[in-house]
Amino acid sequence: MPIPRYRHLVTLLLLFAAAFAAAFATPALAAPNHIAARLVAEAPVSPGGTATLAIEMTPERGWHGYWSNPGDAGYGMKLDWQIPAGITAGEPRYPVPQTLVVAGLMNHVYEHAYAVLVPMKVGQSNSAGVLPITLNAQWLACTDQICVPERATLQTTLAVTTRPTQGDPRFDRWRAALPAPLGAEAHFTLDGKTLRLGIPLPAALELKAPHVFPAQDHLIAYAALQDFRRKGDMLIVTLQRPAMTPATPATLDGVLRLNDAGDGVEFKAVPGPVPLGGEPLAGSAPASSLPALLLAAMLGGLLLNVMPCVFPILSLKALSLARAGGSEAEARTEGLAYTAGVVLAVSALGAALLALRAGGQELGWAFQLQEPGVVAALLLLAAAITANLAGLFEFAIPGFASTGSNGSKAGGSRGAFATGLLAAFVATPCTGPFMAAAMGAALVLPVAQGMALFAALGIGLALPFLALAFIPALRRLLPRPGAWMGWFKMLMAVPMGLTACALLWLCWRLGGGTFVAVIAAIALVFVGALAAIGKVQRKGESVRTLVAIAALIAIGGVLGLPAPAAPPQASASLLASEQFSETALATARASGKPVFVYFTADWCLTCKVNEAAAIEREEVRDAFVRAGVKVLVGDWTRRDPAITRFLTEQGAAGVPLYLWYAPRGQAEQLPQVLSAGLLAGKAGG
Repeated sequence: MPIPRYRHLVTLLLLFAAAFAAAFATPALAAPNHIAARLVAEAPVSPGGTATLAIEMTPERGWHGYWSNPGDAGYGMKLDWQIPAGITAGEPRYPVPQTLVVAGLMNHVYEHAYAVLVPMKVGQSNSAGVLPITLNAQWLACTDQICVPERATLQTTLAVTTRPTQGDPRFDRWRAALPAPLGAEAHFTLDGKTLRLGIPLPAALELKAPHVFPAQDHLIAYAALQDFRRKGDMLIVTLQRPAMTPATPATLDGVLRLNDAGDGVEFKAVPGPVPLGGEPLAGSAPASSLPALLLAAMLGGLLLNVMPCVFPILSLKALSLARAGGSEAEARTEGLAYTAGVVLAVSALGAALLALRAGGQELGWAFQLQEPGVVAALLLLAAAITANLAGLFEFAIPGFASTGSNGSKAGGSRGAFATGLLAAFVATPCTGPFMAAAMGAALVLPVAQGMALFAALGIGLALPFLALAFIPALRRLLPRPGAWMGWFKMLMAVPMGLTACALLWLCWRLGGGTFVAVIAAIALVFVGALAAIGKVQRKGESVRTLVAIAALIAIGGVLGLPAPAAPPQASASLLASEQFSETALATARASGKPVFVYFTADWCLTCKVNEAAAIEREEVRDAFVRAGVKVLVGDWTRRDPAITRFLTEQGAAGVPLYLWYAPRGQAEQLPQVLSAGLLAGKAGG
């Protein structure tokens, strides 16, 4: 029994009721069909041969007919043949359909003249002569506002002869509109609420605006976005399933439209393995809708505020509003300026990433932290902020009052804008919960939509301060200014100092021992110069010369750093992991054992938390040993084009990424927040 479509039922009932009421009100004056139909035979046929008949359909302007599977609404043609004995009618073949979305419903239609071709097998017993063919046909004709059931009795004759005769030339054009047989078996697999198709298709074949039309009804959500990816000579299509899904079919037949010109191929898919990932087609939309991705990007940005390198900046920036003197206009101006700085910084990083990828670079999110020079510059910046918060010198971080201030506010809107730039730059090394799908989609969507996702990430990062700026009730919850703010500021030097230490460790991981020794020495000299600035400031004297010297130390030190050394050996792991490569992954999967693959980076806070709390645990090790789990680790701390390509194929813009392969099974993406129980449970522990 077909699955009911409750969201369309009322609309369809009204349309059919109106149509049938009109049809039976005045039967004697029935209007002509809006889609004219004719039955045409191609050519005479010999006994035992096969003739081709065409049902030629010509819609009036503004009307359309339907494919065999009409989509969310409508119905296909119903054919009742009256043919002489010995003749057998085959399955009708339809041209490649078009897509038409009306009120959110996806329909598979023809808005132009088309022909449905039907093979007719003539028996050996049929002697030469003229055979009458009659067809009682029913179909639905629709516009965007109304549908009318139509019918006609069509007649033609079929000549049976032993003498060959030239056929109707129109059949060449009608055959060209049919989908070509694929010639190879496709595979499909069900993965939760998605259906993935693997269609063998030469990589050189160009695809523009592809679309899959399944022959069986109810298998997919017709109006949902379809995701197309290439992996060599395999086209990987991800389709969304409807809320009410039928049983898994034995086969999946359908048509793949190749372009808007109407070219297509006919495929038959059977259950079987379908690889994950692949390079997305230009313009191919991810499985999630754009509004959902925008929300995910915003939530991901919001969570970045709790990172230890951002929290001190956000906290002190929020407290600066407590010194706004009750001015609503000033608070809102600062909130907008801070937001503008955050959004500009994130958007600039996103634009640079998209531009470099378009130029052929294998890059992902947080690519700037794979560059030793950038990390060294961030180390000096973190050291300067730590020294300022600790009171070594009186240079106010933009938007904050200096330690010795009496409660007056420094920086204003320009300071708030600069603080937003700073907060965004130091807050974006990882993809955390909610961010992964959004940032992965930003790399494959059209540029405008990708940039919208980066901007949404920035808005999420700026949202807490923006809310404080525009909601006075929230600001009233902040403690009033006082001497305690100086102590709080010094307290905030602790997480910022830990950030500087983490960056120093990352310099070692990226550049080696000599590199980290040099940058550590430069950082010490730089902090000494800042302390000297503070000493002169407290005397009330000019510090311009010392500021210039400190700037030269920082700039010259970063530019003069030694070349990075070879990457250090990976630290020991409880799980006896191996280095990731596609070859190593193929070998591990061929062993018939479960495989756990995780991608990490030393600058990724989420990665390190997961490794400490979930991966590097004795209960996980014991469960993995019992199940014989193979573990592969992809270290993305330094730029690695092979890992970048693999991440892109999985729809991920960065790390962390966790994949679980059951024996002989396909990859399953695990959540970005792991637990030891989840991993042990996967291994059967």
